[in-house]
Amino acid sequence: MNKGEIFFNRKKEQLGVKLNDVQKKSVLHTKGPLLLLASPGSGKTTTTIMRIGYLIEEEGVEPSRIKAVTFSRASASDMKERFARFFPEHPTDSVDFSTIHSLAFQVVRDYFYKRNVSYQLIEGNQDGGPNKKLLVRKIYKSLNGENITEEQLEELTTYISFIKNKLLPREEWRNIDCDIPFVETIFEEYEKIKNANPSNLLLDYDDMLTIANDAFINDGMILQKYQNRYDYVLTDESQDTSLVQHAIIEKLVGPHRNLYVVADDDQSIYSWRGAEPKYLLDFKKVYPDAVILKMEQNYRSSKDIVDVANRFIKRNKDRYDKNMFTENPVQKPIVIKQFEDYRIQAKYLVQEIDRVERKKDVAVLYRNNSSSIMLINELDRNQIPFYIKDSDNRFFSHWVVKDILNFMRMTYTDKRVDIFEQIYTKCGFYLSREQLFWLAKKQPSESIFDRLFQYKGLKDYQVKQIQTCQKTFQEMKGEKPLKAIKLIRHQLGYDKTLKEMSKKLGFKTDYLFSVLQTLEEIADTLETMEQFADRLKHLENLLKASKFNKNKDAITLSTFHSSKGLEFKKVFMIDLIEGVIPSHDEITKYKDGERGLMEEAVRLFYVGMTRAEQELELLSYKKHNGKDVAQSRFVANVKNIILPPVKVQPAEPKNTRERGKSTVPYNPNAIKTADAIKEGMVVKHRVFGHGTIVSLGEGKIEIQFQKEKKALLLETCLEMGLLEPADEVWVK
Repeated sequence: MNKGEIFFNRKKEQLGVKLNDVQKKSVLHTKGPLLLLASPGSGKTTTTIMRIGYLIEEEGVEPSRIKAVTFSRASASDMKERFARFFPEHPTDSVDFSTIHSLAFQVVRDYFYKRNVSYQLIEGNQDGGPNKKLLVRKIYKSLNGENITEEQLEELTTYISFIKNKLLPREEWRNIDCDIPFVETIFEEYEKIKNANPSNLLLDYDDMLTIANDAFINDGMILQKYQNRYDYVLTDESQDTSLVQHAIIEKLVGPHRNLYVVADDDQSIYSWRGAEPKYLLDFKKVYPDAVILKMEQNYRSSKDIVDVANRFIKRNKDRYDKNMFTENPVQKPIVIKQFEDYRIQAKYLVQEIDRVERKKDVAVLYRNNSSSIMLINELDRNQIPFYIKDSDNRFFSHWVVKDILNFMRMTYTDKRVDIFEQIYTKCGFYLSREQLFWLAKKQPSESIFDRLFQYKGLKDYQVKQIQTCQKTFQEMKGEKPLKAIKLIRHQLGYDKTLKEMSKKLGFKTDYLFSVLQTLEEIADTLETMEQFADRLKHLENLLKASKFNKNKDAITLSTFHSSKGLEFKKVFMIDLIEGVIPSHDEITKYKDGERGLMEEAVRLFYVGMTRAEQELELLSYKKHNGKDVAQSRFVANVKNIILPPVKVQPAEPKNTRERGKSTVPYNPNAIKTADAIKEGMVVKHRVFGHGTIVSLGEGKIEIQFQKEKKALLLETCLEMGLLEPADEVWVK
């Protein structure tokens, strides 16, 4: 018996850990580069910890000579805790577990100390010093003359981070999609301010990465210091690693090349943060002598879920060929539901969750944080506890929410100029600064509208608009909050204003209207506007307090992105409609021949599916905000995998005359019976191409094609063989 078998047998007896053949090969590969492609639920962390233990106990490697780099602090903490549990005889801090940013920070600290350069972090600092977001806000306002919104701030900081992680030169900045006005100038000014004092630099988190990489390039002694510190380097979740992070690791392992990389190209979902999944596909170009192993056995999910997810992800082209499988038994087929209206979805979820005995076994996953608000409103009404994974939900501080509350405040007092100043541009007043200044000087005892009528220079259209607004505010007084919101949207023209602002400033109209729709849902059943304001504050506090439910018997709410690495007995994936997943941008780019974003959306959906252990439900609806919406093509794809359309062979024509009647060529794959057609199914039309069946009824079939929706005669489609099942969901 060799030392590997002795080690595995010992750990099986001590811990009950039994590795499969591929996992054992990964542990025993101790020299040179190794890429371990780990499918969801395949035991990658256990394998990695066992490999570290093998290096120490069987290969005699000093623990401090092993560097384990993780994607997040939580992952580093988890690996450290597992190592202590598996190998308690070794001190917890004997192996160097850390994030890539922590490693980079050490390098930067040494690099600047050597050059006698002081620096200050402007992210994560708690001392009240310079702050990245405040700095960006100030620059934006100086260039655009107005405050930046939370959405714009997020887009701008993502743009800055993306460029740094991609190591993009100045001439390529313009190629990055970003709707922020003067974005390149803002970035340049941001860097200029940070580097204004060479003896005291301001650094953000991404600077630590780029400067650490520069240090390894420009200072051979520092590079050698870190190369000599470690004999083995392990990286986890490497599909989420950016180009600059890969560059740092490449230089670090230069002398020995003992690099162990754990990744899953099928779970790479952070390209917008600069992640480089293509690096994994080109791994052999960087490390020609690398060994590539595939951990394909899933220990987490039932056979129903694993088989469908495995076939679903194969729709992607830019990936390693893997076949995820499981020896787990069949549990329950994947459930697919499509509701008439999106509001029914939340009520259905609450009804189903209420039946579950252990709430902590359930997760509701969605693409966008905004999906959680209406859900927590329903959960709270039904006294169902929840834990929300993403704590940065900014719904309650959104400017649309603040606008609605300010409109409502005006119904209580129409004398306050400070409230009026917040909303007057949103209801078509078109007042000049001079008029507003004049208004502020008038006696506050009078109504703002009465004061405005006293201004001698008012235009006719302004008089008319003031009269309309005054009448509407009087009508709103004492109304229920739902009726008040509808008056604001339609009679005060708020919807029209949002459309104009979106066109001018690049806001996403659908999102703004979804905020309004959510507010209407919250307002429903409430009697007064005070109750509405109180309800918003209550939900906001509930959202903040939900973090304390993490280890309690509460359901989990999470975005698809934040759910990676988690697992639950039952998972609901919600809001699965075209325009959300895939997004409008992903659909547009795909139509233009760019596959990258669409393939990432597929991976994101796959991540959501593979969080489920025993039960998975995919939920969508036909209407949202009064508009028809199409079920996600990914749901249709899953449906076709679960229930593949039956191909019916047509009968041969009876005589020559019948054969000559039609000039349409015979299609052996054509759908010939109405029973074989289902809503949500993806088909290929002989003339119009690929589309999703939206509805069936009264002898007609409605299909959403790439450019338009068409209503066709069902009988004609069947008789002439115009439709066939689509093998690919998103073939152009």
